[in-house]
Amino acid sequence: MAQHNLLGKAGEQEAVEFLVRQGFTIRETNWRMNKLEIDIVAQEQGMLLHFVEVKTRSSDEHFDPLRAINDAKKRHMVAAASAYLNYYQLQCEVQYDVIILVGEPGFFNIEYYPDFFMPKLKTYR
Repeated sequence: MAQHNLLGKAGEQEAVEFLVRQGFTIRETNWRMNKLEIDIVAQEQGMLLHFVEVKTRSSDEHFDPLRAINDAKKRHMVAAASAYLNYYQLQCEVQYDVIILVGEPGFFNIEYYPDFFMPKLKTYR
């Protein structure tokens, strides 16, 4: 496995452990349907589901990892969340979160951005 894939897997595992320490229940990791993927689906008390995107970098010197969460990525997250909700026939509130990890396995700096964005609503006339 390529080095960047190993770093990404370690970052996702650290993100899961972080969320568990914060009191979340992890429902899914790396959930996929066709070309859609959700890094982590987590749940707090109640029926609020958190769809979490994880970005792991060894350094943030040359590129702010938050810049990777562009409009296309947001649309992808919303489509994946919708597919997840439809697949499990769930009707609940959702939130889109981001976790950024910078460093090396065992020595990550973790930044959690709850409710990072709200999807744009389509209006019809």
